[in-house]
Amino acid sequence: MRIGILTGGGDCPGLNAVIRGIVIRADKENYEIFGFADGWRGVLENKGEDLTKEKVKDIHREGGTILGTSRTNPFKEEKGLEKIKNTLKDREIDVLIAIGGDDTLGAANKLYKKGIKTIGVPKTIDNDLSCTDYTFGFDTAINIAVEAIDRLHTTAKSHHRVLVVEIMGRHAGWITLEAGVGGGAHIILIPEVPFDLDEVCQVLLERKKRGENYSIVAVAEGAKAAKGSKFLTQEVTKEEKTDSFGNIMLGGIARVLEKEISKRTGIEARSVVLGHLQRGGRPSAFDRFLATRFGIKAAEMVKEGKIGQMASLRGTEIISVPLEEAVGKTKSVPVSLYKETVEVLRGE
Repeated sequence: MRIGILTGGGDCPGLNAVIRGIVIRADKENYEIFGFADGWRGVLENKGEDLTKEKVKDIHREGGTILGTSRTNPFKEEKGLEKIKNTLKDREIDVLIAIGGDDTLGAANKLYKKGIKTIGVPKTIDNDLSCTDYTFGFDTAINIAVEAIDRLHTTAKSHHRVLVVEIMGRHAGWITLEAGVGGGAHIILIPEVPFDLDEVCQVLLERKKRGENYSIVAVAEGAKAAKGSKFLTQEVTKEEKTDSFGNIMLGGIARVLEKEISKRTGIEARSVVLGHLQRGGRPSAFDRFLATRFGIKAAEMVKEGKIGQMASLRGTEIISVPLEEAVGKTKSVPVSLYKETVEVLRGE
């Protein structure tokens, strides 16, 4: 049995732990592992390397992915399906394990429907993939964002400023919600709950009036104003072009809010964009453990013949679910969760 593996989409702390888990578990069954370079691009171009226990030794402690990654969409490439079939035949791959988010696993699901044996491992730092309670990398990103907010409290307080912190989250605000609450942000804005900028400014002015001389605003990159507002009714983008999966590059909402808050309140505001800092560095203990369990489960799914399935965390158990159910639907922050936390703490 030969297993091919790839890591696609954005990099994420814990990817190497998944790779290590797959290799070590597969080795106990005498399965061979081939790692494709740079996501789906490596499969299309037939590039990669054999992976052994020696090659993956201790990689679980490191961030990023030893295989490299890309946002290549195999179904947007000329003769993409044909190239993938030829590569898998040439490498004598029996099963392909794709480690990625909605786009990567969506492609894996399409390939499964075309007769290619695929298995998925959920990877999205935003924690917005359906059918799994948590994805690895999310815990690390939260801790990085919380540390950043903790540090910003002191400088904001020293200069009597409003600091607007831009946090990852295209369509789901999980990182912003949990990091914002954990870091003590006074206002938290997420994509699932469109905001009223007048209300935001009012909260900031009320804080100043009662003697609070600084404020922290945590905002997800995909947050936008409520309908009917004359301000920011759609996401702020860095550029108009899209990637091969049709995603627009978001970014810049903190800068926009900085200017508007300063203008409307008279309070000096500054913006901070955490960006790729949230993806970088070593994974947390939680992410190392979860990612390792996902990798082990993926190898066991190969043994059990659970093709067209994805490893999933349900409670404390790692189970398998159909890829079809996991892709194409964003796991959003429930409005009720936002209300029971953020709205209670707003302005405090």
